[in-house]
Amino acid sequence: MFLCTSIQERPELKLSSHGRKVHNLGRPIPAIEDMVAGTGLSPLIACSIDTGDRGLISSFFERWHRETSSFHLPVGEVSITLDDVVSLLHLPIVGAFHDFQPLRTDEAVLLLVELLMVSTEVAMAEIGQCGGPYVRLQWLRDVYQRRCQIQHWTAAARAYLLHLLGCTLFANKSATHVHVAHL
Repeated sequence: MFLCTSIQERPELKLSSHGRKVHNLGRPIPAIEDMVAGTGLSPLIACSIDTGDRGLISSFFERWHRETSSFHLPVGEVSITLDDVVSLLHLPIVGAFHDFQPLRTDEAVLLLVELLMVSTEVAMAEIGQCGGPYVRLQWLRDVYQRRCQIQHWTAAARAYLLHLLGCTLFANKSATHVHVAHL
């Protein structure tokens, strides 16, 4: 996914793509493929783009109106709907919306310890380095590799999925971090 950052009213456009990060991690290993497929998020593995048409993205960015969350085009106002998400990303949209509550540092550490099977010290060091309830994408790749080596498949699948979400749906301006709440 691409991120657009702004400094002024019509700022210079900065494009960030995490597609290479997804590509570098690769497909999930066979032992966790079914777990990843069971989440319905497998299409995200293939939908990451490494390059984009800067002119096209710039044109859309210029027509985006934050107040209405829509694009104002010459043909009228256009909004991105959940049906568009299904069509473009091939993700199933089921259930109720989820509103993430802010995580305290101690809650984020607990999630990392319980769900990724890292030690409290390792989790605290990572959270401390990120300056809040975030983890680095590189750290997640390392956790994924280590969990695969010791055959902790559930923790490996969780690390893989959090990395995938951090590179696609929940990419942020840092281009290197993902919020632990998505775990």
